[in-house]
Amino acid sequence: MQVDHRRDAPPRSALDAEEIELLRVLSTGVPWSVVAHRLHMSERTAHRRTRQICESVGVGKPIEAVVWAIRHGFI
Repeated sequence: MQVDHRRDAPPRSALDAEEIELLRVLSTGVPWSVVAHRLHMSERTAHRRTRQICESVGVGKPIEAVVWAIRHGFI
């Protein structure tokens, strides 16, 4: 069994403030509509930005990005 070390690797570059805030709001467990409303964006934009964050930190799901951000001290 191989372990994917990308999830635990230190950040290649820091997330910007908007990305951190998006993950912080997601971490509260509110629906996507609330995430979008709180961040003054459409749900589609919230989903797109979350996918970009996931790709940049090497995870597949938004919850994994939240966990990654917590483990690395971003939120």
